[in-house]
Formats: sequence, C-alpha cells, structure tokens
Amino acid sequence: MGAATTTKRRRPRAVPWVLLGIWVAVIALAGPFAGKLGDVQHDRAVDYLPASADSTQVAKIQERLPGGETTELVLVYHRDGGLTAADRKTAGAQVADLDRKLKLVATPTGVASKDGTTLMYPVASTAPGTDEEKRDAFVNDVRDVVKGKGGMDADVGGSGALATDASEVYQSLDGPLLYTTVAVVAILLILIYRSPFLWLVPLVVAGVANFLSMGVAYGLNQAFGTSVSGQSSGIMTILVFGAGTDYALLIVSRYREELRRVERPYDAMAVALRGCGPAVLASSGTVAAGLFCLLAADLNSSRGMGPLGAVGVLSALVAMLTLLPPLLVVLGRRVFWPIVPAFGSEPKKRRSLFASMGSSAGRRPLVVIGAGAVLLGALALGVFNLPGNLKQEDSFTSKPDSIAAMETLATAYPERGTQPINVIVPTAEADELLGRARSVPGVDSAERGRTAEKWTELSVVAKAPPQTSAETATLKALRDELDPRGAYVGGPSAEQLDLKDTNARDRLVVVPIVLAAVLLVLVALLRSLVAPLLLLLAVVAVWGASLGIGGLVFEPLFGFEGTDPGLGLLSFVFLVALGVDYGIFLMHRMREECLEGADTGAAALTALRTTGGVIASAGLVLAATFAVLTNMPLVQLVELGFVIAVGVLLDTFLVRTYLVTSASLALGDKVWWPGPLSRRPRTPAPPARDEPELAAVR
Repeated sequence: MGAATTTKRRRPRAVPWVLLGIWVAVIALAGPFAGKLGDVQHDRAVDYLPASADSTQVAKIQERLPGGETTELVLVYHRDGGLTAADRKTAGAQVADLDRKLKLVATPTGVASKDGTTLMYPVASTAPGTDEEKRDAFVNDVRDVVKGKGGMDADVGGSGALATDASEVYQSLDGPLLYTTVAVVAILLILIYRSPFLWLVPLVVAGVANFLSMGVAYGLNQAFGTSVSGQSSGIMTILVFGAGTDYALLIVSRYREELRRVERPYDAMAVALRGCGPAVLASSGTVAAGLFCLLAADLNSSRGMGPLGAVGVLSALVAMLTLLPPLLVVLGRRVFWPIVPAFGSEPKKRRSLFASMGSSAGRRPLVVIGAGAVLLGALALGVFNLPGNLKQEDSFTSKPDSIAAMETLATAYPERGTQPINVIVPTAEADELLGRARSVPGVDSAERGRTAEKWTELSVVAKAPPQTSAETATLKALRDELDPRGAYVGGPSAEQLDLKDTNARDRLVVVPIVLAAVLLVLVALLRSLVAPLLLLLAVVAVWGASLGIGGLVFEPLFGFEGTDPGLGLLSFVFLVALGVDYGIFLMHRMREECLEGADTGAAALTALRTTGGVIASAGLVLAATFAVLTNMPLVQLVELGFVIAVGVLLDTFLVRTYLVTSASLALGDKVWWPGPLSRRPRTPAPPARDEPELAAVR
C-alpha cells in the first residue's frame, strides 16, 4: 500500500520533466528543417499570381523557352534640362559595356523622349533564368555599370529590377520582423505581469513554437509543395507570437488563481488546464479552420498563406499546452515574484474596470447596441474613401531605384508604353496571331521572340503608359482577340490586372467558407445557434469598420496612393478568425455560469468581469504584434497590419465589452437557442460570483 502511494505521488512530479525531455527531442529534430525554410522561400511572380490566370501561364511557359525565364530591365538616363551629347555618349558606352559583359538577348536600342530629357534602353537577358539569387546578382551587376555622371541621373527599372527590389525587402524582413515582434511582446508582458521573471517564460515558449513552425513549414513544402513566400512566413511569425501569447495569458492567469486554492503547483496546473483548456482549443481551432479556408483561393500567395498561418497557430497551441505548463510547474510559485500567489491567500480586492463597464452596458442594453451599431456603421462608410488598386510603383514606402526609373518613364513617355506585354501563342499559328496582335487597337508594336516546342513568344508594346486605363483596355482587347486561339497574355501590367480580378473572385468564394467553418466550431462549443451568429455578426461589423478607418487614413495620413487588392480578403480571414477568439473566451465563461444556474444576464456580467482583463491584455498583445507590420517597407504589409491591429482593438474594447454583453442581456436565455439552456425554467438568479477565473494578472 505504501509503495503504491509513493509511486502515485512521484508520477506527477515526473510528468513535467518527461514533457520537457520530449520538447528537447522535438527541438533537436526540428532544428535542421527550420534552418532550411529560407532556402525554399520564393518571391517570384508565380508565387503570388493566380494559379489559373493568363499571366501565370505566361510566366511558367517562359521558363521552358530557350534560355529560360527572361529578366527584363529598362535603363533610364535623364537630365531635367535635356540630355547633352556627352550624356548620350556616356549612356551608349555603358550599354555597349553591358552587352559585352552580360548575356543579353539582343543589343539594346535607345529610345529618346520627345522633350529630349530622357533616353531609355530596354534590356533583356536569360542568364539568370528562374534562380532568384542569380537574377538579383544580374540586376545589381547592371546597376554597377549604369551610373549617372555630371548631373545626369541613371536608374535601372523594369520588371526584373522591381522584382529584385521587392525580393531584397522580403529577405530583409525576417530579422527585423522577428526582433521587433519579440521586443514588443516582451515589453507588454513585463507591463502586464509586473514581474522580472514571469514574462520571459511565455516569450521563450513562443520562440520555441516559432522554431517548430519553421520546421513544419519546411516539411510541408517538401512533402506537398506548399509555397513559402516572404509575406506568408512573416505572417506565420506574427501569428505564433500573437496567438501564442494570448493562450499563455489565459493559462497563466488561471494557474495563478488556482495556486491560491490548490497547494501543489502540479495539481493547480491540472485544474487550470481543465478550466481554460476547452476555450484555448476552440479558439485555436477557429483560427486554424479560418486559415485553412484560404486553400480555396485561386491566388497563390493567399493559398500558400493558409497552411503556413495554420501551422503557426497550431504550433503555438501545442507549445502553450505542453511546454508552458511543465516549465511553470518546475519553476514553482517563485516565478511570480514579487507578487507570489500563496496557498490560501486572497487576491487584493479592487474595483474592476470591466465590472463598471458591464454595469453601464446593463442599464440600457438596447441603447448601447443601437449606439454601437451606428458608430460601427459610420466608420464602415470610410471604405468608400479607400484609394484605388495599388500600382507597382506605389508598393514601397520608400522609393528604390526601380520605382524612380518607372516614375521618370511615366513623365517622359506619356504617349507610349515603356514595358512589354508578354504574349505566348501556339507556334503553328504564330505568324497569324502576330498580325492579329498588331491590329488590336492600342498596340504600338509587336515582335516575334523565342520559340520552343509548341509555344512562341511575342513582345507587344502598348501605346498607353503602364497600368493606365488605356493600357488595361489594350490588354483586355488582346485577350479577347488571342485567348480563343489558345494564346496567353501576360507581363507586369497583366499580372496586376489578374491580381485584381482574382482577389474579387476569391472574396466571393472564401468568405462564405470561412463564415461556415467558424460557425460550425462555435455551434459545437456553445451548443447554440443564436450566440454563434451574434459573434459572427460582431466580427463582420468590426471588419467593415476597420477597413473604413483604413479608408480615412491611408491616403490623407499615410500618403498611400492605392490599396492592395488582397487587403479585403486577408483582413477578413484574420479578423474573423482571431476576433472570434475573444468571443469564445467571453461566451464560454457565460455558458459555464448558466450551467451552474445563473441567469443569462447575471452570467454575462460575471463573464465580462472575470474575463475582461485577460481579453484586454490578449487584445493589446495581438494588436501590437500585427502593428509591427506597419513599420515594414511594403505598403501592402503596412495596410494589412494597420487594419488588423485596429480591428483587434475595436473588437476587444468596444464589441466584446459593450455590444456582445448588451446583446446577451437583451436576449436573455434566447441567446442559447435552440440549446437546452434556452428552454430551462426561470428561477431566481443566484448572486453573481466574483470568482476571477480568467481575470487579468493582478
């Protein structure tokens, strides 16, 4: 009997150490794979383009033509007062030097602007092929040769230079994005916990989760060909630290409270996990389900972001449920110093801000709902002020060399196109289709290029400048004329057009799937239909208001000239999936109170009082992690980070606190319809408990 008792007591003490040992093995196994994630990260056009679009097919076929994919550049020489004879001689000498040193498709021919201020040389080479590092090296070699002298400006533009500048930006994101995210989370955890040690534990666990997610992401790429881009890997890091820290706040908060009621840390952690575990699992499940819905998108970048984002969230979940608890148990109560939760002690009583907010919402719930709906609706009207689609030259927050070249070309050559439209036609009909291309309204010239197997390349130049409505009309006319004959029309401007059209299609397909997936998870958790619909309506309203705020500040305050076409879809998926998290924390607590006999109104106020602090802390952390993106040098990342950060704050401090609570008070037991809680007999409500089950760290 004594031996059995000893074994029973020792076994729990060994569990944390066993789990820590397993994690050591996991880190050792994931290490070699995590380090290789950067090797499979690509930021080529085909990694972002729609899978079925014309421009994607053009890019893929060009890779199979003689010499492989072509890197196209435009050398731009400019002097405000007009180019001199010496300038032209310098430019000609530099181009000749390039022709000797580098493998160009053809000797470039200069085209002078009508005002004599600018001279451009279209340059193309197949030497880099599809290798991004070789492409970047080639572009930088060209830039080393092309230099302005004596007051003449010399820039290298074109699709190849633009891709190189974008690639360098994405490659530079990894370090700054990670370091900034870690710093922001560390500062917030120190302020929340007010402990010199405790903040480090969830931060280290989040770092381990990020390491694990990198290894899993690399494995998915090798096993299933999942695309990995700079954007998707960056978002994965944000999700690991943001969502992971949210889960840690819930677990640590509940564990701290249980330590006051349970003597042994191991037993306190077991009780804490039983209490908040279902909410953590459900919240991570909604995020992962929402992200996996992106697999239905046609856009390669969106479809690739889904699995990577889900990997980040699930890695954070696994780490916070199996690594954070044993670490806290091993460290014991002393990790909370200087505010150690002693066994049998009571937390310091103080007036709860969220109790006051709940009381104000409870006095006139219908008025609060109406005022909140009007406010969110008014903010959503800002969507109509969003700038038009983002152009390539407006996609950087600072102006790289390629953008300066594009702006110079747009000013100096307003009467003609300055970048080719790439057309791939069946070789058997190449001559006929070349003639048809030349006859299309808006086409300035068309020349035959490389041929391989059954495909031939045509280089078409439009009369209109790139990415104007006139060039778009020419592109559509080319497709109307040539696509029925088996041709594909691509190139940089066609890629932007396909991105816009496909994002519109993806919104129509993915949004209903996301709503359905999240609704199913909520119905399974809450055993109700009304409560899940209420939460979904709330997060959709937050999404609209957040986009509206973006419309009010993007152009007037930030100076952005356009909106990324994918902003609507990606912000919707993230705000719905992540925003529902906080609704789960609140509604799950409400349901627990109702199951114990509390009236729905009293349960709503108790849930707000007990979960408000931790929801506020989690919302601040998540908003801050996404706000890190606003410091990045790409407009699309800044816009996405801003909208999500604003949406999380709106959801945390307005919708969850006032609107959802007020709606629950107004609906009463009907909020649980058609579940059994909606049909229970009305009994006098017991006094609301003041048990801080998930209270914020005191």
